[in-house]
Amino acid sequence: MDIEQKQNEFIDHFVKRASSLKGSALASVVTEATSHPSLFAFSEILAVPDVVELGGTEHSVYLDVLRLFAYGTWSDYTSNSGRLPELGSDQALKLKQLTVLTLAETNKVLPYDQLMQELDVTNVRELEDFLINECMYAGIVRGKLDQLRRCFEVQFAAGRDLKPEQLGSMIQTLSNWLTTSDNLSVSIQDKIKWADNMSGLDKKHRKEVEERVEDVKKSLSSKADIDIRGHEEVYSEPGGVMDYEEDRSRPKRRRHPIS
Repeated sequence: MDIEQKQNEFIDHFVKRASSLKGSALASVVTEATSHPSLFAFSEILAVPDVVELGGTEHSVYLDVLRLFAYGTWSDYTSNSGRLPELGSDQALKLKQLTVLTLAETNKVLPYDQLMQELDVTNVRELEDFLINECMYAGIVRGKLDQLRRCFEVQFAAGRDLKPEQLGSMIQTLSNWLTTSDNLSVSIQDKIKWADNMSGLDKKHRKEVEERVEDVKKSLSSKADIDIRGHEEVYSEPGGVMDYEEDRSRPKRRRHPIS
């Protein structure tokens, strides 16, 4: 079962639970969802009407926590920790994993120094262990650790929830991609037509060449027949060639000695 299918199952589970609770009862759902080791998407839970209604109430802090995990990073938490509840160890790990995904969205080469600062990691060994054990083994990123250059080269990173203000940009990006795909499809079709046309011309040219070759063969064959008949006529003319038997039957001339 791949990570996306697992995500969908976990999302459905928490959405159903959140839809059946209200107020402070939603705190446990938020805590469990943000602590779950295999859940990395939260926008569907945020869209549940009972969760949305937490805004502006005494329980709005749980809505803020859910938004932090949907869109924020570890540095967002540390800079606002005074008004947010203290995170458990599983939640802290999850938020750091999500931070790596956010960094990988815009850069495919992540310097160790930047990662250590963003994740509050003090040494390279701890950072590499985190990237290997908690990110790559979890299947949320793939890449190469370059110890010589002190960077993490990202080959794949799972996507995070889109912020509402990012939707317009994403729609435009997808629209541009669709336009480019349509143009590319038209270009490919034109090249296919050109190739078919050239293939037809090539076949036509080949046929013409073959016909010319046949005509030349026929012409040479006809000329050879004419030459052969001409030779036969020359050798068959009377007096043209003396028959050997006729020559033997003629009396020999007597030779007189020269005096």
